Amino acid sequence: MTTPKVRRQTEWKPLSKEAFRERFYARFQDPAFEAVKPELEKVFETAWDGYIVYRKSPNQQPAGAGFANPEQKLPVEWLHAKAQIATAEKHQKQAGSPSRILIVNGSTRSEHTCPGEISKTRRLAQAVEESINAIHGFETDFLDLSTLADEPLKVIHPCKACVSTAMPLCHWPCSCYPNHALGQTNDWMAEIYPRWVAAHGVFVLCPMHWYQTPASLKLMIDRLVCADGGNPDPTTTKGKNPLLAKELELKGWDYPKHLAGRAFAVLAHGDAAGPENLRRILSDWLTDIGMIQAGPAAAIDAWIGYYQPYATSHEDLDNDPDLFAQVKNASLSLANMVTQIRSGAYRAPNAGLHNPREK
Repeated sequence: MTTPKVRRQTEWKPLSKEAFRERFYARFQDPAFEAVKPELEKVFETAWDGYIVYRKSPNQQPAGAGFANPEQKLPVEWLHAKAQIATAEKHQKQAGSPSRILIVNGSTRSEHTCPGEISKTRRLAQAVEESINAIHGFETDFLDLSTLADEPLKVIHPCKACVSTAMPLCHWPCSCYPNHALGQTNDWMAEIYPRWVAAHGVFVLCPMHWYQTPASLKLMIDRLVCADGGNPDPTTTKGKNPLLAKELELKGWDYPKHLAGRAFAVLAHGDAAGPENLRRILSDWLTDIGMIQAGPAAAIDAWIGYYQPYATSHEDLDNDPDLFAQVKNASLSLANMVTQIRSGAYRAPNAGLHNPREK
């Protein structure tokens, strides 16, 4: 098959220096920064030079052993994230280590910034944490996405959809960030990837936001696309060369599932419409990346205060002990599935079968 051409439409036009200056100084509106205005101007000029020259990854080093091209230089941040994933995977596979459950609080709502009140999702996630920690041989890792709302300079940058150009262009872990030329730094995903890898089971909890997941959770979900077929060796595509990536995929790509074999549970809740659809979406996503649902009890959709005022929603949760019982059952089901998987007692019904549609 002839390699498809790389489609482009418009020539890149950088921001003017005036527009760049406006965006740069927008972060320094506090009058207190007037005292360091000369220093800020020097920082601005350096940032402008990095943007216009496009120094995406100024700190690089040779990839080293284990890569197709050991001499090719790769960003030091990416190599560090790669090493963290390798360490996490080694620990995850170590026999006799505690079984780790990653608990994802998928609500952005925080009591430490507006709106000034804890989310119901967080309370339910804490119930999961309590249930799992009470089981001998288990430990938890609480991934709280609400910190995106209440911690400074902490972000999950959006997926740039490299996979839609060619699967090998989507690196595992993601190499799109940091992009120092564009000021796209402090990407939290570099820490989040190893936490997913280290887990034996994952429990994702989230509220319904306009028939979808909350934006913070969707950012993480999109950036986890590299776990489903991503390329662990950027030297094979010489970084982000789309033509090489297309050629590599068409030669025959095996779409490695980097999180396959882990167990999962999900909970989606709402107050007017949609949690059952969101529960299906989350379950389908995790199943598609090769994870294993911990039985029917591990997939919950729930109403909290159905068509009741938002102001009393926590009281509605207080008055629903059955939901907390469901959460505990889902936690126990997840722990049981993890135990079966780690002991070898679980065998997937499709084990040994070839999937003709690997993508």
